[in-house]
Amino acid sequence: MRIALIGFAAIASLALAACGSPAEKAADQQAEAVTTNADATAKAMDNQAEANKDASVAEAEAKEDATRSEADAVKEGGAVQADAIKKEAEGQ
Repeated sequence: MRIALIGFAAIASLALAACGSPAEKAADQQAEAVTTNADATAKAMDNQAEANKDASVAEAEAKEDATRSEADAVKEGGAVQADAIKKEAEGQ
């Protein structure tokens, strides 16, 4: 999409050089404004996409950390129960 916008901007620039009437100049200015707006919108969308990607990665890492913590807690709980069973058996 960027390549198409760059190509469009180049064509618009060439058209500006070839135009001479006030109506053509006004149309060229309007076209240039549309191109500039489209470029800015596309850049903002690209930035948002990158932010979404970063947020997704951070969220996935947080979920991974939480799951690992839960797994550690289950493992520790099992060890405590096993120790209790052993102590009870030793006491009998």
